[in-house]
Amino acid sequence: MNGFRYLSGVASLRLDAEKCTGCQVCLAVCPHAVFGMAEDRRARIIDLDACMECGACANNCAFDAISLTPGVGCAEAIIYGWMHHTEPTCGCSGDDGSPASACCGGLPTGATEDPVSCGEPQAPA
Repeated sequence: MNGFRYLSGVASLRLDAEKCTGCQVCLAVCPHAVFGMAEDRRARIIDLDACMECGACANNCAFDAISLTPGVGCAEAIIYGWMHHTEPTCGCSGDDGSPASACCGGLPTGATEDPVSCGEPQAPA
C-alpha cells in the first residue's frame, strides 16, 4: 500500500544481521516492503516506519534473525486514523483524540479494558 505510514519510530521490529543468512524470506512475506538486501547479501530494514508489526517476517525467519512485539505500534490506531483521515487514536485514554504513541506506547497486548484496545480485539460481552 503505497503511502501507508505508521507512527514514526515506534515499531518494535529488530533484525540481527549476524544471524541473517540472506534467504530473503522476510522480503517475500512482508506486505509493506520493510526489508531490502544489503551489499553483503543479508537482509536489512529499509523502512521501519512502514512496519505494521504483523509478525510475518519473524514467524517465517528460520534463523531467528528477526524479532518484534506485535501491536506495540498500535496498528489499530493507525488504521483507524488512516480510514477516517484523522490523527491515530485508539481509545486507550477515553478516546480523547490523543495520539496513539501517547496512549498505547508499549502496552502489552490486551492490557486495557477499553472496548477499543491497543492490542487484540476484545471479545463481545
